[in-house]
Amino acid sequence: MSNSKNFYREIAPLSSGDSFLVFDRVKDSFDFPVHYHPEFEINFILNGKGVKRVVGDNIEEIDNVELVLIGPNLYHGWELNKCASKKIHEITIQFHNDLFHESLLSRRIMNPIRDMFNRSIHGILFSKKVAEELTPRLVKLSKLDGMDYFLEITSLLYDLANSRNQRLLSTYTVDYDTFDDYDKMKLVYEYVQKHFADKITLEDASNVASMSSISFNRFIKKRTGKTFVNYINDIRIGYAARWLVEKDMSVSEVAFKSGFNNIANFNRSFKAIKKCTPSQYREDFSGLKRIL
Repeated sequence: MSNSKNFYREIAPLSSGDSFLVFDRVKDSFDFPVHYHPEFEINFILNGKGVKRVVGDNIEEIDNVELVLIGPNLYHGWELNKCASKKIHEITIQFHNDLFHESLLSRRIMNPIRDMFNRSIHGILFSKKVAEELTPRLVKLSKLDGMDYFLEITSLLYDLANSRNQRLLSTYTVDYDTFDDYDKMKLVYEYVQKHFADKITLEDASNVASMSSISFNRFIKKRTGKTFVNYINDIRIGYAARWLVEKDMSVSEVAFKSGFNNIANFNRSFKAIKKCTPSQYREDFSGLKRIL
Protein backbone atom coordinates (compact mmCIF):
# COMPACT_ATOMS: atom_id res chain seq x y z
CA MET A 1 0.00 0.00 0.00
CA SER A 2 1.22 3.50 -0.75
CA ASN A 3 -0.32 6.94 -1.07
CA SER A 4 2.99 8.65 -1.81
CA LYS A 5 1.86 9.64 -5.30
CA ASN A 6 -0.26 12.31 -3.59
CA PHE A 7 2.75 13.94 -1.97
CA TYR A 8 5.76 15.98 -3.02
CA ARG A 9 8.69 14.00 -4.41
CA GLU A 10 11.82 15.71 -3.10
CA ILE A 11 14.94 15.82 -5.27
CA ALA A 12 17.73 15.57 -2.71
CA PRO A 13 20.92 17.56 -3.50
CA LEU A 14 23.04 14.41 -3.40
CA SER A 15 24.98 13.55 -6.54
CA SER A 16 25.90 9.97 -7.45
CA GLY A 17 29.43 10.60 -6.15
CA ASP A 18 28.31 11.80 -2.71
CA SER A 19 27.97 9.63 0.39
CA PHE A 20 26.12 11.69 3.01
CA LEU A 21 24.41 15.04 3.30
CA VAL A 22 24.07 16.71 6.70
CA PHE A 23 21.92 19.76 7.48
CA ASP A 24 22.38 21.37 10.89
CA ARG A 25 20.30 24.47 11.56
CA VAL A 26 18.20 26.31 14.12
CA LYS A 27 14.78 27.41 12.87
CA ASP A 28 11.46 28.73 14.11
CA SER A 29 9.09 26.82 11.83
CA PHE A 30 8.60 23.87 9.48
CA ASP A 31 7.49 24.91 6.02
CA PHE A 32 8.41 21.88 3.90
CA PRO A 33 5.39 19.84 2.73
CA VAL A 34 4.94 16.13 3.40
CA HIS A 35 7.25 14.47 0.87
CA TYR A 36 9.20 11.35 -0.03
CA HIS A 37 12.50 10.49 -1.71
CA PRO A 38 14.54 7.33 -2.43
CA GLU A 39 17.28 8.29 0.05
CA PHE A 40 17.40 7.16 3.69
CA GLU A 41 16.94 10.02 6.15
CA ILE A 42 17.80 10.44 9.82
CA ASN A 43 15.99 13.36 11.42
CA PHE A 44 16.91 14.74 14.85
CA ILE A 45 14.85 17.52 16.47
CA LEU A 46 15.62 19.37 19.70
CA ASN A 47 13.33 21.96 21.33
CA GLY A 48 10.43 20.71 19.22
CA LYS A 49 7.76 19.87 21.79
CA GLY A 50 4.35 20.15 20.12
CA VAL A 51 5.59 19.69 16.54
CA LYS A 52 3.43 17.29 14.52
CA ARG A 53 5.25 14.40 12.83
CA VAL A 54 3.79 12.58 9.82
CA VAL A 55 5.39 9.28 8.80
CA GLY A 56 3.32 7.11 6.49
CA ASP A 57 -0.04 6.63 8.21
CA ASN A 58 1.34 7.61 11.62
CA ILE A 59 0.64 11.15 12.93
CA GLU A 60 1.87 12.20 16.38
CA GLU A 61 2.94 15.21 18.40
CA ILE A 62 6.60 14.97 19.32
CA ASP A 63 8.30 15.62 22.63
CA ASN A 64 11.15 18.05 23.24
CA VAL A 65 13.69 15.75 21.58
CA GLU A 66 13.29 13.00 19.01
CA LEU A 67 15.28 10.91 16.57
CA VAL A 68 13.73 9.12 13.58
CA LEU A 69 15.01 7.00 10.67
CA ILE A 70 12.94 7.18 7.48
CA GLY A 71 13.31 4.46 4.85
CA PRO A 72 13.35 5.04 1.08
CA ASN A 73 10.17 6.48 -0.48
CA LEU A 74 8.21 6.53 2.79
CA TYR A 75 6.39 9.84 2.92
CA HIS A 76 7.10 12.03 5.92
CA GLY A 77 7.09 15.58 7.21
CA TRP A 78 7.09 17.76 10.33
CA GLU A 79 4.68 20.65 10.95
CA LEU A 80 4.94 23.41 13.57
CA ASN A 81 1.50 22.55 15.02
CA LYS A 82 1.53 23.58 18.73
CA CYS A 83 5.27 24.19 19.07
CA ALA A 84 6.05 27.66 20.45
CA SER A 85 9.84 27.39 20.34
CA LYS A 86 11.72 29.87 18.16
CA LYS A 87 14.92 27.82 18.38
CA ILE A 88 14.07 24.40 17.00
CA HIS A 89 17.36 22.60 16.38
CA GLU A 90 17.08 20.26 13.40
CA ILE A 91 19.80 17.94 12.12
CA THR A 92 19.00 15.94 8.99
CA ILE A 93 21.24 13.25 7.50
CA GLN A 94 20.47 11.81 4.06
CA PHE A 95 22.27 9.06 2.17
CA HIS A 96 21.68 6.99 -0.96
CA ASN A 97 19.71 3.78 -0.54
CA ASP A 98 22.55 1.85 -2.20
CA LEU A 99 25.44 3.46 -0.28
CA PHE A 100 25.89 0.30 1.77
CA HIS A 101 25.94 -2.52 -0.77
CA GLU A 102 24.31 -5.82 0.06
CA SER A 103 27.72 -7.53 -0.10
CA LEU A 104 28.79 -5.31 2.82
CA LEU A 105 25.50 -5.52 4.72
CA SER A 106 25.61 -9.32 4.55
CA ARG A 107 28.75 -9.38 6.75
CA ARG A 108 27.99 -10.41 10.33
CA ILE A 109 29.20 -7.14 11.83
CA MET A 110 26.77 -5.21 9.60
CA ASN A 111 23.74 -7.41 10.27
CA PRO A 112 22.21 -5.01 12.83
CA ILE A 113 22.36 -2.14 10.34
CA ARG A 114 20.87 -4.29 7.56
CA ASP A 115 18.02 -5.35 9.85
CA MET A 116 17.42 -1.72 10.84
CA PHE A 117 17.33 -0.65 7.17
CA ASN A 118 14.75 -3.36 6.51
CA ARG A 119 12.57 -2.09 9.37
CA SER A 120 12.96 1.53 8.27
CA ILE A 121 10.36 1.03 5.54
CA HIS A 122 7.89 1.71 8.37
CA GLY A 123 9.91 4.58 9.85
CA ILE A 124 11.69 4.01 13.18
CA LEU A 125 11.35 6.21 16.25
CA PHE A 126 14.28 5.78 18.65
CA SER A 127 13.83 6.21 22.39
CA LYS A 128 14.14 9.61 24.03
CA LYS A 129 17.06 8.27 26.08
CA VAL A 130 18.96 7.26 22.93
CA ALA A 131 18.21 10.61 21.28
CA GLU A 132 19.53 12.48 24.31
CA GLU A 133 22.64 10.29 24.57
CA LEU A 134 23.50 10.79 20.90
CA THR A 135 22.83 14.56 20.85
CA PRO A 136 26.50 15.61 21.40
CA ARG A 137 27.68 13.32 18.59
CA LEU A 138 24.98 14.51 16.20
CA VAL A 139 25.77 18.16 16.94
CA LYS A 140 29.48 17.54 16.37
CA LEU A 141 28.88 15.64 13.12
CA SER A 142 28.77 18.58 10.72
CA LYS A 143 32.12 19.80 12.05
CA LEU A 144 33.95 16.61 11.05
CA ASP A 145 35.68 16.08 7.73
CA GLY A 146 36.93 13.34 5.43
CA MET A 147 37.02 9.77 6.70
CA ASP A 148 36.23 10.87 10.27
CA TYR A 149 32.91 12.14 8.93
CA PHE A 150 32.14 8.86 7.14
CA LEU A 151 33.19 6.64 10.02
CA GLU A 152 31.23 8.61 12.62
CA ILE A 153 27.98 8.38 10.64
CA THR A 154 28.54 4.64 10.14
CA SER A 155 29.22 4.31 13.87
CA LEU A 156 26.03 6.24 14.66
CA LEU A 157 24.05 3.90 12.41
CA TYR A 158 25.52 0.90 14.22
CA ASP A 159 24.67 2.32 17.64
CA LEU A 160 21.14 3.17 16.53
CA ALA A 161 20.68 -0.33 15.12
CA ASN A 162 21.66 -1.87 18.47
CA SER A 163 19.67 0.56 20.63
CA ARG A 164 16.73 -0.55 22.74
CA ASN A 165 13.07 0.48 22.69
CA GLN A 166 12.81 1.29 18.99
CA ARG A 167 9.27 1.77 17.71
CA LEU A 168 7.95 1.30 14.17
CA LEU A 169 5.71 4.19 13.11
CA SER A 170 3.77 3.43 9.92
CA THR A 171 1.64 0.31 9.62
CA TYR A 172 2.14 -0.11 5.90
CA THR A 173 5.17 -0.71 3.70
CA VAL A 174 6.07 0.93 0.42
CA ASP A 175 5.31 -0.76 -2.89
CA TYR A 176 8.62 -0.11 -4.65
CA ASP A 177 7.18 -1.02 -8.04
CA THR A 178 5.27 2.26 -7.96
CA PHE A 179 8.42 4.34 -7.67
CA ASP A 180 10.85 5.67 -10.23
CA ASP A 181 13.86 3.51 -9.39
CA TYR A 182 13.37 0.72 -11.91
CA ASP A 183 15.28 0.38 -15.18
CA LYS A 184 13.72 2.93 -17.56
CA MET A 185 13.30 5.65 -14.98
CA LYS A 186 16.77 5.01 -13.66
CA LEU A 187 18.20 5.52 -17.15
CA VAL A 188 16.32 8.80 -17.49
CA TYR A 189 17.35 9.94 -14.03
CA GLU A 190 21.03 9.21 -14.70
CA TYR A 191 20.85 10.97 -18.07
CA VAL A 192 19.28 14.09 -16.58
CA GLN A 193 21.77 14.06 -13.70
CA LYS A 194 24.61 14.05 -16.21
CA HIS A 195 23.19 16.66 -18.61
CA PHE A 196 20.98 18.89 -16.44
CA ALA A 197 23.20 21.93 -17.14
CA ASP A 198 22.66 21.48 -20.88
CA LYS A 199 19.55 21.91 -22.98
CA ILE A 200 17.55 18.66 -22.72
CA THR A 201 14.63 18.14 -25.07
CA LEU A 202 11.71 15.78 -24.63
CA GLU A 203 12.97 13.89 -27.68
CA ASP A 204 16.42 13.43 -26.09
CA ALA A 205 14.95 11.89 -22.95
CA SER A 206 12.44 9.81 -24.91
CA ASN A 207 15.28 8.25 -26.87
CA VAL A 208 17.10 7.36 -23.65
CA ALA A 209 14.00 5.49 -22.48
CA SER A 210 13.42 4.00 -25.96
CA MET A 211 9.90 5.42 -26.04
CA SER A 212 7.91 7.76 -28.23
CA SER A 213 7.60 11.34 -27.00
CA ILE A 214 3.89 10.90 -26.29
CA SER A 215 4.38 7.65 -24.34
CA PHE A 216 7.35 9.12 -22.50
CA ASN A 217 5.36 12.16 -21.44
CA ARG A 218 2.69 9.92 -19.90
CA PHE A 219 5.37 7.74 -18.32
CA ILE A 220 7.09 10.68 -16.60
CA LYS A 221 3.79 12.08 -15.37
CA LYS A 222 2.77 8.73 -13.92
CA ARG A 223 6.12 8.05 -12.22
CA THR A 224 6.87 11.52 -10.85
CA GLY A 225 3.55 13.33 -10.84
CA LYS A 226 5.22 16.08 -12.89
CA THR A 227 5.63 17.13 -16.49
CA PHE A 228 9.03 16.47 -18.02
CA VAL A 229 9.93 20.17 -17.85
CA ASN A 230 9.01 20.34 -14.17
CA TYR A 231 10.93 17.14 -13.45
CA ILE A 232 14.11 18.60 -14.97
CA ASN A 233 13.58 21.88 -13.16
CA ASP A 234 13.27 20.00 -9.86
CA ILE A 235 16.69 18.45 -10.40
CA ARG A 236 18.22 21.73 -11.54
CA ILE A 237 16.80 23.58 -8.54
CA GLY A 238 18.08 20.80 -6.28
CA TYR A 239 21.62 21.45 -7.47
CA ALA A 240 21.11 25.21 -7.34
CA ALA A 241 19.94 24.99 -3.73
CA ARG A 242 23.01 22.98 -2.86
CA TRP A 243 25.39 25.46 -4.48
CA LEU A 244 23.67 28.46 -2.89
CA VAL A 245 24.53 27.02 0.51
CA GLU A 246 27.88 25.41 -0.25
CA LYS A 247 29.52 27.73 -2.75
CA ASP A 248 30.56 31.37 -2.71
CA MET A 249 28.77 32.06 -5.99
CA SER A 250 26.35 34.80 -7.00
CA VAL A 251 22.71 33.89 -7.66
CA SER A 252 23.20 34.49 -11.38
CA GLU A 253 26.25 32.20 -11.44
CA VAL A 254 24.25 29.47 -9.72
CA ALA A 255 21.39 29.97 -12.15
CA PHE A 256 23.51 29.49 -15.26
CA LYS A 257 25.56 26.65 -13.78
CA SER A 258 22.37 24.72 -12.95
CA GLY A 259 21.05 24.95 -16.50
CA PHE A 260 18.93 28.12 -16.56
CA ASN A 261 19.87 30.62 -19.29
CA ASN A 262 17.48 33.25 -17.95
CA ILE A 263 17.77 34.64 -14.42
CA ALA A 264 14.09 35.61 -14.27
CA ASN A 265 13.07 32.05 -15.18
CA PHE A 266 15.46 30.71 -12.55
CA ASN A 267 14.05 32.95 -9.84
CA ARG A 268 10.48 32.05 -10.81
CA SER A 269 11.21 28.30 -10.88
CA PHE A 270 13.16 28.42 -7.62
CA LYS A 271 10.36 30.21 -5.78
CA ALA A 272 7.74 27.82 -7.17
CA ILE A 273 9.66 24.80 -5.89
CA LYS A 274 11.32 26.09 -2.69
CA LYS A 275 8.61 28.65 -1.75
CA CYS A 276 11.21 31.39 -1.32
CA THR A 277 13.70 33.36 -3.40
CA PRO A 278 17.26 32.05 -3.91
CA SER A 279 18.60 34.79 -1.64
CA GLN A 280 16.11 33.93 1.10
CA TYR A 281 16.99 30.25 0.78
CA ARG A 282 20.69 31.02 1.18
CA GLU A 283 19.92 33.05 4.31
CA ASP A 284 17.57 30.41 5.78
CA PHE A 285 20.20 27.72 5.32
CA SER A 286 23.01 29.78 6.78
CA GLY A 287 23.55 27.03 9.35
CA LEU A 288 26.05 24.27 8.86
CA LYS A 289 25.70 21.92 5.90
CA ARG A 290 28.11 19.23 4.81
CA ILE A 291 28.15 16.88 1.83
CA LEU A 292 30.79 14.17 1.61
